[in-house]
Amino acid sequence: MAAIPAIPFALSGGLARTAWGATASKKGVLSRVRPGEPGWPSAASWDSLKKNVAGQFIKLDPFFAGCAAAASGPACNEALAHLANTFAIGDQAALTQTSGWIDAWTSQPSAYALAAKNTADVVAAVNFARQHHLRLVVKGGGHSYQGTSDAPDSLLVWTRHMNDVRLHSDFVAQGCAGLDAPQAAVTVGAGAMWIDAYDAVTTHGGRYVQGGGCTTVGVAGLVQSGGFSNFSKTYGTAAAGLLEAEVVTADGEVRVANARTNPDLFWALKGGGGGSVGVVTRLTLRTRELPETFGAVFFTLKASSDAAYRALISQVIAFYGSALFNPHWGEQIAFNPGNTVDVSMVFQGLSKQQTAEIWAPFLEWVRARQDYSFEKEFTCLTLPAQHFWDAEFFKQHAPGFVVADERPGAPAHHVLWKGDLGEAGWFIHGYKSAWLPASLLRMDRQTDLAEAVFRCTRHWRIAFHFNKGLAGAPAAEIDAARNTAMNPCVLDAFALAIIAGGAGPQYPGMPGAAPDPAHARERARQIAKAMDEILKVAPGAGSYVSESDYFLSDWQTAFWGGNYTRLAQVKKKYDPDGLFFVHHGVGSEEWSRDGFTRLTTKGKHLPPA
Repeated sequence: MAAIPAIPFALSGGLARTAWGATASKKGVLSRVRPGEPGWPSAASWDSLKKNVAGQFIKLDPFFAGCAAAASGPACNEALAHLANTFAIGDQAALTQTSGWIDAWTSQPSAYALAAKNTADVVAAVNFARQHHLRLVVKGGGHSYQGTSDAPDSLLVWTRHMNDVRLHSDFVAQGCAGLDAPQAAVTVGAGAMWIDAYDAVTTHGGRYVQGGGCTTVGVAGLVQSGGFSNFSKTYGTAAAGLLEAEVVTADGEVRVANARTNPDLFWALKGGGGGSVGVVTRLTLRTRELPETFGAVFFTLKASSDAAYRALISQVIAFYGSALFNPHWGEQIAFNPGNTVDVSMVFQGLSKQQTAEIWAPFLEWVRARQDYSFEKEFTCLTLPAQHFWDAEFFKQHAPGFVVADERPGAPAHHVLWKGDLGEAGWFIHGYKSAWLPASLLRMDRQTDLAEAVFRCTRHWRIAFHFNKGLAGAPAAEIDAARNTAMNPCVLDAFALAIIAGGAGPQYPGMPGAAPDPAHARERARQIAKAMDEILKVAPGAGSYVSESDYFLSDWQTAFWGGNYTRLAQVKKKYDPDGLFFVHHGVGSEEWSRDGFTRLTTKGKHLPPA
C-alpha cells in the first residue's frame, strides 16, 4: 500500500481545493463529502444528473420515518408489512436484507439512489460520484451481512431493475472467436436474483447454472464473492463458471472482461469481492447438463448424555468421511448445545433407493443404541432435477418447503425456501466462519475434530456447510476454482464451519425493535468462544468473504490468502483513487471504517478537509 504523506494544508502546491469543495491531490482523493458540507452537489447538479438518466432518481428517507408520528398508523403498518417478504425488502431502495450488526453497522439509507435501468445510468452515477467526491454504494440483492451495500450520506447505484436473463446455446466471449469453442451459457443483468436465473436456466431451459442457495440473493454479488450453492461439490463455485462480465470502472469506462479481454480485471471479479474494482452491469455464466434427480435428507437426533453426544459427533464425522465426502452431497449438518444434531443434506444424481442404502449403516448404528432418539424422523425426498426451483411444482406437490411472493403482480416464479425466512431483516450478534481442511477427516484426526466440535457446542451451535468447501469435488472443478481470486485454502476444505447468531429485524425507527446491547454482546462473546475451540484444530483457517466476522483483523489473508497482493494491484490499476469502497474490500485498509477519510499507512487520519 502506497504511503500518502500528511502534508499540511498551508503548504502551497501540496493540496488544492477543487471547484466542488472536496480535497484533492496528485496522490488521490483524501476525503469524501457529506450532505451540508462544502462541496456537496447543489440542487442544480442533482437535477442535471436526474435529467441525464433513464432510471428513476430517488431522494431517500429512513424507511420507518412514518412511524415517528404514529407507530400504529397506516404508513407505519405498511412499512412493517414489507418485512414479512424478502422480495418486498429487496424492492425497497432504503432497505437491506440485514438490518445491522451489534457495534458494527446499522441499515441506513443513502442520501439519493439511482434505480438504474441500463449501463449508461451506471456510467452517469459513477462519473457524478467521482467528480463530486461522493461515497458511492452499489446494491443488487442487498444481502451483504457486513453492510457493504449500505452507507448513509452516499449515492446508491441500485441495479435491482437491471434483471434481464437471456440463454445462449453457443456463446463465445468477446475477442475469443476462433479461439474458444462455443458453449451453452446464460447472461444476466446485475440486478437479477438467483431465482430469476434458475427459472430460466433450469425450470424452462432444462440445464443447470452454478449459483446461490438462497433464491433472493443477487447474481452479481455472489459471483464476485466466489459463490456456493447446494451442489458446489459437483459444480464448483459460481465465480469459476463466469465467462464474461461487463463492468463500469472508476473512470466511467464500460469494459468487457473475460479470459482474453482485460484478463486481470476478469480474474479479480471471480471471487475478489463485490464493489471493489467496478460496478458489474451484466454477467455471462456457463450452464451444464442436469442430473436426473435432486434430493434431500432431513432428520434430528438427540443424545441422552454428554458421553453419548461425544460418541454421536464422532460417528457423524466418520460417516461423512466414508460415505458422503464426494460430489453427490452438499449442504449441512449442525451440532447444537442441547446435545442434538440436525441433518439437512441435499444430493444429486441418486435415486431414493440408493440414498436409503447409503444412510442405512448410520441409521442402524443409531437404532442399535438406546442413547439416541429422533426428534425429527429420517426423511428422504427426491424430485426431477428440472423441478428443483419450479414454483408451480412445489406449490402442487410440496407447498411446505417454499414461500411465494404473493404481492399483486409478483412474478409467478418468485419463491423462497421456507428455511431462509429467518434471515429476513435479521440483526446480527455474531458471525464467524472457518474453512476446515480435509486432513481433519483422516482417521488420526477425527477424534480431535469431534472433541473440538463437542467443546464448541458448550458455547454455541456450529454448522458444517459441506458444499462450501471444494475438497471431494471433481478435479476439473477444483482446477477451475484455482484460477479465481478466492483463498486457495477453499480447494482443500471439506466444509465451511459457520457459528452465528442474531435476532429479528431491528431497523432504525422500527417500533418495538430496539436492540438489547448487553444481551447481543454476550451472545457475540459465546460465538467467539465457540469458534476458538474449532480454531484449535484448524489454526489459521481462512474465512469466506460473504459469510465472515465483521471485526476480523487479518481479513486480507483470511479472504484471499496469497492472492491479495495481486488483487491490490488490479485495484490500483482500475481504481487508483479508491472510488469504490466496501468494508473489508480490496484497498479498504487505506480508508476510515466509514469510507469517508483516507488514512496513512500507519492508520492515522490525515488533516481534516
